[in-house]
Amino acid sequence: MDLTGRKIVLGVTGGIAAYKSAVLVSRLRHLGAEVHVIMTKNATEFVSPLTFQTLSSNQVVTDTFQAPEYWNVEHVALAKLADIFVIAPATANILAKMTAGIADDMLSTTVLATKAPILAAPAMNTGMWTADATQANVTILKERGVHFVGPDSGMLACGDEGAGRMSEPETIVGAICDLLNPRRDLAGLKVIITAGATRERLDPVRFITNDSSGKMGFALAEAARDRGAEVTAVCGSVSVPVPEGIRTIRIESARELYDVMIREAPQHDIVIQAAAVCDYRPAETQSTKIKKAEGQPMILTLTENPDIARAVGELKQKGQTLVGFAAETDHVQKNAKEKLKKKNLDMIVANDVTAPGAGFNVDTNIATLITKNGSETQPLQTKRQLADVILDRILDLRK
Repeated sequence: MDLTGRKIVLGVTGGIAAYKSAVLVSRLRHLGAEVHVIMTKNATEFVSPLTFQTLSSNQVVTDTFQAPEYWNVEHVALAKLADIFVIAPATANILAKMTAGIADDMLSTTVLATKAPILAAPAMNTGMWTADATQANVTILKERGVHFVGPDSGMLACGDEGAGRMSEPETIVGAICDLLNPRRDLAGLKVIITAGATRERLDPVRFITNDSSGKMGFALAEAARDRGAEVTAVCGSVSVPVPEGIRTIRIESARELYDVMIREAPQHDIVIQAAAVCDYRPAETQSTKIKKAEGQPMILTLTENPDIARAVGELKQKGQTLVGFAAETDHVQKNAKEKLKKKNLDMIVANDVTAPGAGFNVDTNIATLITKNGSETQPLQTKRQLADVILDRILDLRK
């Protein structure tokens, strides 16, 4: 984690988490970075500009019309200066401005002008974070290439508990280092990752499925891509976009996934099976819509789907690393350890999908990484953060 000579522009917006940004500046300076801080007017109500000026040893910009320290128009100068542009805390307001291209203060003007990578560390009330408008803005910004770290879940300043707390300074520093000094420790390796839910059709309009969104699988695919791997994602039903730069194979049913993995898995160095596969499918699929029989129950006969992980384990190649997932609701570690052995896996990632902040359709996860030599429980963190931990452990296994 060396940032010597790196120029970081830090935007601080109005939120109680602004105090953490002072610690962030200190950490960045300790790693050798040159830090320039832009504060919104509201941010100055929480932390004095003098604090950031002292910690950064640079003039703090708070006013679009203040006398510039640089010979160029200041927002252009800072936009060009930045190796990376960090906004921490990033309020719902600044995210909305960035989405709409609004430039009505020094921070929004400069971030609109920069060509540097942008990293946002959101911090806001849970209701604001989960609001449709905020989530739509985040989706648009991600599609435009803006990077996000957090938010974390926990007790918020307002007394609510949930997602919305700004990530800790150490976590943000790690994200900055990853963007400025990307790891390439998976270069030369081929990685295949399954993601999302399978669907088992009853008829042309109905199917059996589960709640998997594909977020964990795609977080792994994105992390592996960023670390230099050649990545293939095999995905079923997902609610998030497939990361760019990744070969994608679409499937619907477990049997389709089985056929793809039997063909593809032996050709890859690392196989990560994060998809939520339906264990059963209808014994018969009707070619036309099943009509309701008034007052009569519908009786379904289900048949077992092939065990894809076990089949891949039986085909395991020399030097290959196989990783599975176990989404459980009880006896989590016991069930996961049985799967580890039964399916010939090198590691299994187990989580209790009933735990707050873990499991399906959320951006965070809590997991236990289990190998033949022991287990390691990872605390609540974003799925992207967990993805990097999983990849780190896979590399440990391959040594």
